[in-house]
Formats: sequence, structure tokens, C-alpha cells
Amino acid sequence: MIDLHYWPTPNGKKVSILLEEAGIPYRVVYCNIGMGDQFTDDFLTISPNNRMPAIVDDEPADGGEPLSVFESGACMLYLADKYQAFGGDHPRERWEVNQWLMWQMANQGPKMGERGHFARLKDREGDQSYALTRFMDETHRLYGVMNNRLYDRRYLAGDSYSIADMACYPWAAYYEQAGIDLDEFKYVKRWFTELAQRPALQRGMDVGSDQSQDFSKLSEDDIARLKALLYNQRARPAPATGGLD
Repeated sequence: MIDLHYWPTPNGKKVSILLEEAGIPYRVVYCNIGMGDQFTDDFLTISPNNRMPAIVDDEPADGGEPLSVFESGACMLYLADKYQAFGGDHPRERWEVNQWLMWQMANQGPKMGERGHFARLKDREGDQSYALTRFMDETHRLYGVMNNRLYDRRYLAGDSYSIADMACYPWAAYYEQAGIDLDEFKYVKRWFTELAQRPALQRGMDVGSDQSQDFSKLSEDDIARLKALLYNQRARPAPATGGLD
């Protein structure tokens, strides 16, 4: 059984989609990132970067103690390898898949995430125009990268649906919020429309849809506390004693 430590964000949905598509038994352990669950000591033993998703495999292939994996891309690689699902059937195909999974991790997710971050701060934290222009342009450029890739390929890694597609889909689904006209990217639109019809992908996207957080009901003190917890984080001190010198 796989425990999925999760909150319904695009990064979390990448892994829930794979679990549903591959038919892997799993339990959802909700990690409410809006309330700071990712900073608890228990969670940090699983995900030392205080980010979800993360997984814990109670039955690893070596028969040993439960094995934890953090970072969404690493979780997907682990599951694809263990269950021999959606990771590519031969070395050349696997490297096509891996390249586009790494592209998503290093480009699509971070740049679109930054665009969303600065858009949320607009009119509240001073002039965000440079940051908004930079990350809006980068978001547009990345849709173009996908569009050119999908010009003569059905999926990002070629002819086969893979974890690369699953990783990119939840972020691509925010095209309206990102100010993207999908009609401008007809090959992405074709890919997106096809994937959106997959029942397992729909189930993966729907995980946690009932876990909304209504910040309008929080007091000003609670909101200030959460802002201090969630934004502008700096290094977490290591224990003063007991480590390697």
C-alpha cells in the first residue's frame, strides 16, 4: 500500500493521477499546506524540504522497512519503476519520458507557480509589474515549447502516454487563470482535450476536491500568523548537537 501525503495542488495531482492510472492501491494522508502541516516534525521526516506530495511505500521491493520518497517527480519515477507503468518500455523511450518529466519539474511548474504567486500579491504588496511580466512571458513561452513538441507527436514522449503527460497536465489545466488562450496553442489544446477524457486522470484530478480552505473565515491574527509561516521562509536550523563534525 502507498500512503500519499497530499494536498489538491497541481503538484499533488501529478501523483494521484499516476496512482489512479496505474491502478495502484493507495491511501490519502492530507497535508494541509495552507495551515502549515508541512512543517510538522513527522512530515519533515518524510519530506525534508517541507513540500508535498510525498509517498511512503509500506511494501518496498526489498522487503525492508517502509520507504519514503519526496518531490513529485521522484515519486512518479519510483512508482513507474516499481509497477512498470507509464515510464517507457525501452531505454530510448524512458529517456524521452525522463527528459520531459525533468522539464516539467524545472520549468513548467516553477515558472507557472511564480506567475501565480506574484499575481496573488498584485495590489497588496507594492509594484509587481516586472515579476508579473517576466513570469507571464515565461509561462507563454513554455506553452509554446509544449506546442512545438506536440506538433508531430501524440504525447510528450512520443507515441505513448506517460508520466511526463501526467506531470504536465495539472499545470496546463490552469491555462485560463494563467491568462493563456489555448486556441493559440492548437497542438497543446488537442493533447489537453484528449487527456481530459481519461476517467483515471479525472479521478486523480478530483482527489481532495472537498478539502477547501476558506481563508475569509480566519481572523486577522490567524492570517498574519500564516503569512509569517508560509512566505519568505529562511533556513531551518540544524540540531546543535549529535551530528557529524
